[in-house]
Amino acid sequence: MVSDFLETLTKLRIKNFGCIFECCKQTNLDFQEAMEDKNLKFSPSVLAWPLFSVVLLWIIFWAEIRFKLNLTELGIYPRTFQGLRGIIFSPFLHGDIEHLYNNSIPLFLLIMALRFFYRNQALKVIVFGILLSGFLTWVIGRESYHIGASGLIYVLVSFVFFKGIQTKYYRLVAVSFTIILLYGGMIWYIFPGVQEGISWEGHLAGLITGYIFSLAIKTPEYQKPVFYEWEKPDYNSEEDLFMKHFDENGNFQNLPKPEELEVVEENYFRSDYNVFYTIVPDISTEIHEEDTEIREE
Repeated sequence: MVSDFLETLTKLRIKNFGCIFECCKQTNLDFQEAMEDKNLKFSPSVLAWPLFSVVLLWIIFWAEIRFKLNLTELGIYPRTFQGLRGIIFSPFLHGDIEHLYNNSIPLFLLIMALRFFYRNQALKVIVFGILLSGFLTWVIGRESYHIGASGLIYVLVSFVFFKGIQTKYYRLVAVSFTIILLYGGMIWYIFPGVQEGISWEGHLAGLITGYIFSLAIKTPEYQKPVFYEWEKPDYNSEEDLFMKHFDENGNFQNLPKPEELEVVEENYFRSDYNVFYTIVPDISTEIHEEDTEIREE
């Protein structure tokens, strides 16, 4: 029975990876068009940021093993003054190589996506995401040391997903759906008792932080341009002449004709008096004839 279950699970995984491949293949068809988008520009930092972050984590873990250091005490210990330092240091510390490996790949991909799609907001999300999620973990966490970059990972997943939906920009919405496809299962690890030894409080804090940032951090570069009056935020349908043609049930109706204004005829250019004309002979002709006679003489 166990072997049949594993075989079925393997088939499902192969099928899911096939779907992911087809999705990536379809996305690749729009890659050139995406690069023409002025807001989506590839730069070396798109790879440099995630690469530096992951390498830094591995260097710290190597130094801890090589020099036999115990850096766990630098993690977040909730509701203690000394535990506040873990807000800064905890994302760089990991308990074992499996913990570090599980965080390295999603952290690399998410930072890369954040830097590419949200270039102007990336640094703000990472820095303040570490601080706020760490503080929330310090507030709600159990009395134990909380370490690992998983809190930051949940910040990035939450921000990229919710922000993409909120912008209503089709490329970012596609990124949100991709995030759900790849990391949708992470939602279960924000609940207590799902797996022993994980900081579900840190995951929950990261999810909440990412959602708050998606609402607070604006992305004006993806704001849809306003072409029509009804798209403006101060639009009032009651003042729209066209919308007045519809009743409360949405039925079209003709507006009553406007009352005709009484036109008052002005008499400035009229006269009720009789006009008499006097005919005067033209004397210029007679004068001209007299001059002609004088010249002849």
